[in-house]
Amino acid sequence: MKDQTHFDVIVIGAGPAGSAAAGVLAEKGRHVRVLEREKFPRYHIGESLLPFTFYPLQRLGLIEKMRQSAFVKKYSVQFVSPNGQASQPFYFFNRYDRGTVAQTWQVLRSELDLMLMQNAREKGATVLEQVTVTRLLEEGGRVSGVAARDGGGRPVEYTAPLTLDCSGKESFAAVRNNWRVKDPQLNKVAVWTYYRGAKRDPGLDEGATTVAYVAEKGWFWYIPQHNDMVSVGVVAEGKYLARGGVKSPEAIFQREIGQNLWIKDHLAGGQQVGQYFLTSEYSFHSRYVAQPGLVLAGDAFCFLDPVFSSGVLFALKSGVLAADTIDAALHAGDLSPDAFADYARTLRVGIENMRKLVYAFYDPRFSFREFTDKYPDASGDVTDCLSGDVERDFSALWRRIEEFVPLPEPLLLGEPLSEVALPVK
Repeated sequence: MKDQTHFDVIVIGAGPAGSAAAGVLAEKGRHVRVLEREKFPRYHIGESLLPFTFYPLQRLGLIEKMRQSAFVKKYSVQFVSPNGQASQPFYFFNRYDRGTVAQTWQVLRSELDLMLMQNAREKGATVLEQVTVTRLLEEGGRVSGVAARDGGGRPVEYTAPLTLDCSGKESFAAVRNNWRVKDPQLNKVAVWTYYRGAKRDPGLDEGATTVAYVAEKGWFWYIPQHNDMVSVGVVAEGKYLARGGVKSPEAIFQREIGQNLWIKDHLAGGQQVGQYFLTSEYSFHSRYVAQPGLVLAGDAFCFLDPVFSSGVLFALKSGVLAADTIDAALHAGDLSPDAFADYARTLRVGIENMRKLVYAFYDPRFSFREFTDKYPDASGDVTDCLSGDVERDFSALWRRIEEFVPLPEPLLLGEPLSEVALPVK
């Protein structure tokens, strides 16, 4: 390498957004350094991919690797009422091409994320693991790189005309800049664990994602994985899950199993494995997407409630889009925040579309079944949005849903902190 400390782009984090961005930039010939705090493979929640992850995975050249992997194939999603009655599965191939978008995967994130990181390396990005970024460097009013500690605890500094923050829910820059804003209503608590040998539905439905309702508009996810494992968790308001003074994640989870008969039946023959996990305050947004020398992507920009499994999709899409925008900005010699205005608008359109459906889902007055009974022709739009085709104009869908429940106004967040364009160093 011609320069061990100065790069075209520094990426904070090697998760899906960071590795996707690094892979695209490196393939374009950019000198990219990725700084990852942990050692891969590492555990991460978020195992169900939406159909439209096909396109960023295709852009990264990973479709054949995904097809050859052990990941469980996912063809549908189904919804289950508390009494155990399941809807007909929503098969993606009724809407999309069977050979591409209509089949996706249930993944083990430790394996998927390692695949993405290795792909970035193969394309020419340098990825350093066990390096902890401690602060952003600034020079002349713009971010000029990062200070960090390597695996041995030694201080290091790396500089670049642009730093891309893909630090995930830690949201490194947004937290330190006081940019992080909670979603007004989407602050749920999740408790989850894993089962071996739990029941699976037959045939094509073996890999289906199941959303199983519990009281108070809470829900279970049930995600079949390879090696006979199932990821299963419950999401609801904290005051509901902790009712009666119950605080132990295990006690909360085991009590809630009885709140949905389908979940109870499917877990009955399985064996719980490993620990119980708990997390809270799911949804947040960043006030800004960029400042001079800095851009945000993935969960570092926004994390939306996981009911519709949109996290990995938004991470991959934003990583690829950020990389294309950065490369174009480097070519143009304009890395000002305003160069990322279209990038931000594209992300926010998708986030707001998915956010509206999440709000409808959690409103106790709303039922997807009652809605599609009244408007059968709207089921295609609902399927498209839930599958990740989130940048379309869904205004007609929202007008119809608002006959049932109010939907949130778009959050006026995510614009770049504008400045006069500065030349690339």
